[in-house]
Amino acid sequence: MNDNFSLTVKEWADEDKPREKMLNRGKKELSNAELIAILLRSGLQGKSAVAVAKEVLARADNSLTTLSQMEFSQLSHIKGLGIAKSTTLMAALELGRRLLGEVSEGKEVVLGDSGHIFRYMSPILADLDHEEFWAIYLSNRNKVLHRQRIASGGQTATPVDLRILFRIALEQKAVSLIVAHNHPSGLLKPSRDDRELTHRIHDAGKLLQIKLFDHLILGISPSGQADYYSFHDEGLI
Repeated sequence: MNDNFSLTVKEWADEDKPREKMLNRGKKELSNAELIAILLRSGLQGKSAVAVAKEVLARADNSLTTLSQMEFSQLSHIKGLGIAKSTTLMAALELGRRLLGEVSEGKEVVLGDSGHIFRYMSPILADLDHEEFWAIYLSNRNKVLHRQRIASGGQTATPVDLRILFRIALEQKAVSLIVAHNHPSGLLKPSRDDRELTHRIHDAGKLLQIKLFDHLILGISPSGQADYYSFHDEGLI
């Protein structure tokens, strides 16, 4: 698409206008900047909505994940945004995050490896600004029976009560469980406390014949993308 920033969007050829392009060619044909431009609706004098959208993305290193973490104060100071456009953009990104969290709700979910677990838990945990600890309870064929937050803490630590963790496992008649927590810092290497907790869960599970399938640490990596560390993949379980 040719962007002539001396023209307003209304003055572009129909095939270059984001809304018309979506209607004629489908939403998947639009770039991230064009989709954001639809939300912004207008640009500035001498600067189209698409140009403003490109600047917004550039401020987030062209990462939607990073963009979704930006605060209102960061967005509203970008020339061409402001209160209305910033809140519209934040609302759209939050709806997208919640949609990802609903994808598997009410459906049978089977978790076969760390990649499956990551995709299942990332919408909930990856971009939080505080630590949370979750457990996933599984049947004998790795079907998810139940998913629950066990603890919520600060930015560096989350206390976990193993009695609660395994009481729920027994109530759900779980054969195995997965645990997952996030590192808001984005540094996914497990701490000494993470390793000790994993060992305690593993040993307690052996006594109750409830296998610890994996422990994942999730977060946003320095590159701005959601990523994870798997104790199972690293041979620590």
